[in-house]
Amino acid sequence: MTTFLRMLLLLLLSMTLLAGAKKSKDLDQLPPGKDVEVIVQVGHGLRGSLISKANGWGALLKTELPLINSMVLRVPPGILNKLEQDSDVVYISPNRTVKSSLIYSREASGGGIAQLYGWTGAGVGIAVIDSGYSTHSDIGARVVYRQSFIDGTAEDGYGHGTHVIGIIAGAGSFTDFFRNRGIAPQANIVSLKVLDSAGVGTDAATIAAIDRAIQLKSTYNIRVMNLSLGRPIFESYDLDPLCQAVKRAWDAGIVVVVAAGNGGRDNSQGTEGYGTILSPGNHPRVTTVGAMNARNTILRGDDQIASYSSKGPTGIDQIAKPDLVAPGNMVVSTMRTNAALWSSHPSNRVTVSSNPSQYFVLSGTSMAAPVVSGAAALLLQKDPSLTPDQVKARLMRTATKSFPAATLATDSTTGTTYASYYDVFTVGAGYLDIWAALNNYDVAVGTAESPRAARDSKGNVSLVFASGVTWGTGVTWGTGVVWGTTNVSSSGVCWGTGVVWGTGVTSGSGVVWGTGVVWGTGVVWGTGVVWGTTATSSDR
Repeated sequence: MTTFLRMLLLLLLSMTLLAGAKKSKDLDQLPPGKDVEVIVQVGHGLRGSLISKANGWGALLKTELPLINSMVLRVPPGILNKLEQDSDVVYISPNRTVKSSLIYSREASGGGIAQLYGWTGAGVGIAVIDSGYSTHSDIGARVVYRQSFIDGTAEDGYGHGTHVIGIIAGAGSFTDFFRNRGIAPQANIVSLKVLDSAGVGTDAATIAAIDRAIQLKSTYNIRVMNLSLGRPIFESYDLDPLCQAVKRAWDAGIVVVVAAGNGGRDNSQGTEGYGTILSPGNHPRVTTVGAMNARNTILRGDDQIASYSSKGPTGIDQIAKPDLVAPGNMVVSTMRTNAALWSSHPSNRVTVSSNPSQYFVLSGTSMAAPVVSGAAALLLQKDPSLTPDQVKARLMRTATKSFPAATLATDSTTGTTYASYYDVFTVGAGYLDIWAALNNYDVAVGTAESPRAARDSKGNVSLVFASGVTWGTGVTWGTGVVWGTTNVSSSGVCWGTGVVWGTGVTSGSGVVWGTGVVWGTGVVWGTGVVWGTTATSSDR
């Protein structure tokens, strides 16, 4: 993007914001009378000017975030209003907390057969932005670079990052038949630590790590970035600093894979888990991943959505997410015995007598995202010329679209049963199929932005596509091909250009009207939105 275009974009954004506040609403909810750490976005080339003024007001510069033309300031009471009124300022938001999205992957996703044919991610770099990495014999030299953005050590005190890295690049050497081998066992991992020993970090640390990954792209051939973390959405993705950062990485040629979140059981807003996608998974360019339950088998036919997997559409912008789903329930991967998760959850330990470094079971979209990151690495090993949009489009186009009507899952701890329906806001374009993706040669033209969901006055929901996107009406990239066309009727799901929830869903005993904030007046769904048979199991 040229300097002129950047200036024009910032000018238009600033003009848009003049009609409303230039600070996020959640800043008004913070305790009064206390210093607050904020991310301040400024106009192009104006960081130095604002820093000088802010220092004079008593604000403390914590760090600069040049990737998104921002800075982190610690601001005393009364200064926020001055910042908001300053003409150099575009937008102010808290330095919010991000957390890991934690709550039989290789074969279930089709990665096992891919490795038999030599696709292992060799030569491809993957940046894992997480809680760091602690040396594990199953990963060894695959981690080629480590850096911390929150403390003085790149070691993984929590355990989450090491587990994620094992899903991507673990060798599975000490398990029967390499059962726990990662998706891309010969990929090179760049570990960037942003989460502490409790699995908590900040927007600023995450943005700094994203910036570092972009800087290291050529050095380590970083083509994929995994973010198994997130936080709630507070503003449009155009203003959200996390979303701006992942967009920069995407523009730099890096496939950004983000966990959808684990809010699928959340009915606090009366939406039955709809509208719970986390940031930065709400950005339409990134690949957002929900979790499937592989049910401890290598067969895909009995797999079902994990009931905790967050559903779309996204808050505020109403983007249709997740983009696809992948195995993420009860995943066994690498862990060190000195990690906090190992100590706090002894029942999740998986001990292998021949290996001093151990394995651990975790569930969540945190575990599903690295499966897709590994899949992206395999595609890029096979065809390095693919762009991030082409990788995303191919993974979505080739995803399996055969699902049951609905599934019931019972929480093993509470005994509560949850129903899941297989609509576009639950499973996206379908279930990751790595082997199908590797055997597909369609090359998308244009961007692979996820569409926006729009609802008309009659309650009909349709998908709206931005100009220049690859999803068209053609045979290869038509919406029916990418999202599926199975059993479309007035009371079912029509994927793409038609009605997502048909008019038959807006009345009758099968309808549930939400009271949440996704549509303003609530979310609509019913028993008519799915097809097939109902299955029952449990997930965690």
